[in-house]
Amino acid sequence: MSFKEFVKELNGSRVEGELIKIVIYSLIGSLIVLAIFYFTRLKYIEGFMGNYAFYLFLAIVSYALIVPSVHQVRSYKQFHCMAGMMIGMTIGMIAGFLSGYLIGATNGMFVGSVFGMIVGISLGAWNGRCCGIMGVMEGMMAGFMAGPMGAMTAVMLLNDNLRAASVILTIVGLAILGGLNFMIYKEMKHSKVKEREDIFISLIISIILTIATTWLMVFGPRSALFQ
Repeated sequence: MSFKEFVKELNGSRVEGELIKIVIYSLIGSLIVLAIFYFTRLKYIEGFMGNYAFYLFLAIVSYALIVPSVHQVRSYKQFHCMAGMMIGMTIGMIAGFLSGYLIGATNGMFVGSVFGMIVGISLGAWNGRCCGIMGVMEGMMAGFMAGPMGAMTAVMLLNDNLRAASVILTIVGLAILGGLNFMIYKEMKHSKVKEREDIFISLIISIILTIATTWLMVFGPRSALFQ
């Protein structure tokens, strides 16, 4: 019954009613930024469409579905300890793994690991702080583990259906994020929103991540496997 209520709230007036809107805005904003980069610089890069476009698109989709969770968490502000730890762990893990994996698929394990850790630890700790230091630690640990794991998985799959695995792993990650949105709603459906987060902040986060990912994929350092 709670899940049906959650689905109804996706068109409601609570925070959950903004989630789909944020996904759409983030996708549009990031794709516009990528289009600007493409027509001004990237289309002159040899092999851009074949080597990078697929992974960049998956990255944009991933970021567009990570930022709604950030928006939802930041709007409620305070959570019980167990819920906050789950929030920090889930966001840190998914953000770290997917960003590390997608960069690892084009640049190698070292660059993918570092980027995945930065993204995972930053988002995991920032959102995990909704329940205090334990949530922060959980977010940091999840990002720390997920970044290298994502990059390592990509490198291990270089000669074994890497693109198909990329789609599967992205879908699984997004399903987990959907579960997190539902968990937050279930935990907080009887609580009032502490402070409405500005949708613009979610859009900016998504665009910044898109810019960083694009630059790193195309112009960043890469391992000997990709020379």
